[in-house]
Amino acid sequence: MDAAFEGGLSAVEELKMLKDQVQDVARVCRAVAIGDLSQKITIPVESEIMRGLKDAINSMVDKLGKFAEEVTRVSHEVGTEGKLGGQAVVIGVEGTWLHLTNVVNVLANNLTLQVRSIATVTKAVAQGDLSQQIEVDVQGEMLDLKNYVNDMVVKLRALAAEVTRVTLEVGSQGELGGQVQVVGLSGEWEKLAVNVNRMCMNLTNQVRSIAVVTTAVARGDLTRQVEIEAEGEIAALKDTINNMVSQLSTFASEVTRVTLEVGSQGKLGGQVRVEGVSGEWKHLTDNVNRMCDNLTNQVRSIAAVTTAVANGNLTQKVEITAEGEIAQLKDTINNMVAQLSVFASEVTRVTHEVGSQGKLGGQAQVQGVSGEWKRLTDNVNRMCMNLTNQVRSIAEVTTAVANGNLTQKVDIDAEGEIATLKDTINSMVHQLNTFASEVTRVTLEVGSKASLEDRCRSMA
Repeated sequence: MDAAFEGGLSAVEELKMLKDQVQDVARVCRAVAIGDLSQKITIPVESEIMRGLKDAINSMVDKLGKFAEEVTRVSHEVGTEGKLGGQAVVIGVEGTWLHLTNVVNVLANNLTLQVRSIATVTKAVAQGDLSQQIEVDVQGEMLDLKNYVNDMVVKLRALAAEVTRVTLEVGSQGELGGQVQVVGLSGEWEKLAVNVNRMCMNLTNQVRSIAVVTTAVARGDLTRQVEIEAEGEIAALKDTINNMVSQLSTFASEVTRVTLEVGSQGKLGGQVRVEGVSGEWKHLTDNVNRMCDNLTNQVRSIAAVTTAVANGNLTQKVEITAEGEIAQLKDTINNMVAQLSVFASEVTRVTHEVGSQGKLGGQAQVQGVSGEWKRLTDNVNRMCMNLTNQVRSIAEVTTAVANGNLTQKVDIDAEGEIATLKDTINSMVHQLNTFASEVTRVTLEVGSKASLEDRCRSMA
């Protein structure tokens, strides 16, 4: 009031000015109260007290604005831009504002450590590293989150270990039937474990069904088929194996039929008929048919030659192309026919010489024969030699008889009709010899008695 009076203001004017100043202070305070830090006390003040109040309030608003700006910046970086590690920097604050600034910075720092720890673990999980755990100290909901993440990592580690074990058993060790065993899973993890187990079970059933059929095929049982339900590539494999078994069954049936016809029933010329085969099965079918065709031609050619031999025709030869043992058989038969031809020619020559030309002593000359053919040749030669010796012996005796020599006898060994002829000739010679002796004796006696009677008559 003294100042007002000194300034020449009346009491009413002084009160009005004070009212305006208080209203401006109230306006700024009200703006701060509702979060508007853009307002400042702008009304002129004269008294030292009001100037101090104005400066204090305006300074407070500046600091609050700076504090709000820093908190907004840090919260925007952390909450919106995801930039962790930010700190509120407010120069010149003290008391509650300094404490509040420190609390915000501690909050931001703790949040940074917690989020970075969670990020480290989740990033490790994303990269397949399930060995990490959140180790930072937390409380409240962050503690719940820490426990959830750590529990998730433990369960994922157990799930990964089980899946790895089962896949190792199935994929590398060939142990089918394995199942993932993880206690406490729920939600998507439980569904994942169930799906893995279902996959393993389906794969086990499918592979075992295929193994049963392929094992049966390996053992010669072509009656089995893969019956298990399958889709995709497994279904295609199932169809392929079933088609293979069907074609193998048809192929085996046809081969059995042809081999039965050829091997047991003697029906040559049969061919394997398998529809729809390709690749190696067609190649194998063609090879079997080629073998049957070659065998038919070879056997028929051999049969033609052996039939000719049986009919006495030794001019035929096996001409068909052959290899291996069939070629050896071909050469053996052709050699046999050649030797038989030589043998027959030689026997014909010898028999012609002996039987028609009367040339004794001939021998069949057949080179390279062995076994029965050599024995047969030796027997023919032995027969010829025996016949020669017997005829010549008989000839000697009959020639001697013809020459008046009745002292010879057929002495050669003989059997059958030759022995009978031998005995007949020897008996004839004996009888002729006896007859000759008797004739000689009689003629001798007759001749001597007549001479004596003549001598007596002359003496008388």
